Amino acid sequence: MQPATDELIRAEGLWKSYPMGTTIVDALRGVDLVIRRNEYVAIMGPSGSGKSTLMNLIGCLDSPSKGSYSLNGHQVAQLAEDELARIRNREIGFVFQTFNLLPRASALRNVELPLIYGGVPPAERRVRAAEALLQVDLADRVDHRPNELSGGQRQRVSIARALVTRPALLLADEPTGNLDSATSVEIMTLFDRLHQQGNTIVVVTHEREIAEHSQRIVTIRDGRVERDELRQPVGVP
Repeated sequence: MQPATDELIRAEGLWKSYPMGTTIVDALRGVDLVIRRNEYVAIMGPSGSGKSTLMNLIGCLDSPSKGSYSLNGHQVAQLAEDELARIRNREIGFVFQTFNLLPRASALRNVELPLIYGGVPPAERRVRAAEALLQVDLADRVDHRPNELSGGQRQRVSIARALVTRPALLLADEPTGNLDSATSVEIMTLFDRLHQQGNTIVVVTHEREIAEHSQRIVTIRDGRVERDELRQPVGVP
């Protein structure tokens, strides 16, 4: 059952520290962040700012050294590894810069993967994967392998794979990093449309023009939130 609150993400006093030789490096230094359902948030920052570390915590790929993090009502630090794996599979749809597609599998099969891991029956998997590919305008490419698709089409397959579990959160890490400018605009226009359809989206990027598609930009510097600004997204009147 979905929690009554409209908060999807709550981070309080998040620290992440790593040993490096004889010293401790603080990648995050007390980050507080709340993201509500159907928000479209960009997390920006230069290399070494801590934005990738924050993304890993938001995506339940890592745990904080200090502080608390809840996702969709789940206190992440209190969960066993199998429950964390379930949340990563069902609650979060990941979109990566490098697509991470199986080269010998069709677009449909690539999109099915999270449902295979989630134990969804084959017939339902195929229907849902086809629906997800339709959602990203690739209904005519279901049988194509990655090497038969353009870079933009491959990224659309990875977005369909992220959508297929109907997750609470779409989490995109530099989603246009391997694409040319024109294709980047197409992919960000797709994210705009997905947000308008009710998806909660967090995009991690170092590019201002990508961040400007969001309705809120959180800037990370030296492991802290330097700025948190609401704004009018690109292309929205």
